[in-house]
Amino acid sequence: MLKGLIFDVDGVLMDSMPYHADAWVQAFGEAGIHITKMDIYEIEGSNHKGVVDIIFRKAGMEPKTSDYEAFLKKKRAYFLQNNRAEPFKGMQTCLQALKGKYRLAVASGADGTIVNALMDRFYPGIFEAIVSGEDVIRGKPDPEPYLTAVSRLGLETEECVVIENAPLGIQSAKNAGICCVAVPTYLPKEKLIGADMVLADHAELIAYLYRLL
Repeated sequence: MLKGLIFDVDGVLMDSMPYHADAWVQAFGEAGIHITKMDIYEIEGSNHKGVVDIIFRKAGMEPKTSDYEAFLKKKRAYFLQNNRAEPFKGMQTCLQALKGKYRLAVASGADGTIVNALMDRFYPGIFEAIVSGEDVIRGKPDPEPYLTAVSRLGLETEECVVIENAPLGIQSAKNAGICCVAVPTYLPKEKLIGADMVLADHAELIAYLYRLL
């Protein structure tokens, strides 16, 4: 029986990834590592350590331990300075309706400062559990983020559904043994084929969620 819904944040609840991507491009550019926004979209869901590892590896470099915190701080500062993220149309009302029937959580690769600020501003009081990139040792595609969210809800994996929009997040959910519904936002639908169900857009996602009521 379905009891819990676990949402990714960026690209599912919030139209925010362009601002995350811009912030990473600026942070890495300062270090002489030149990337594009698409480089970030393709690894969306990674926590900051995962992003640094992947981008450094692509550049043929090895990050120092101090690089993780340094890049996190730079990226966070750029994001907060330039962020104009908004919730996807209809998601706030939909989540308000779901709250009375299901236990709700988020599991994001973004750092806690950003995740909590967005949830407090746009989805206050909605989620029983908030898992950020700093709450886990191994980020997506490892199952740890979603297993942590399930545990904090006090549920079993078979009682939950994950809502995702990115390949690494889908892998994380499936590695955790959780049914995953995906919606394309910043990548084409074909990139999301690992999900149990791939919807066309946010309008279809909202219709799917209302059917659960």
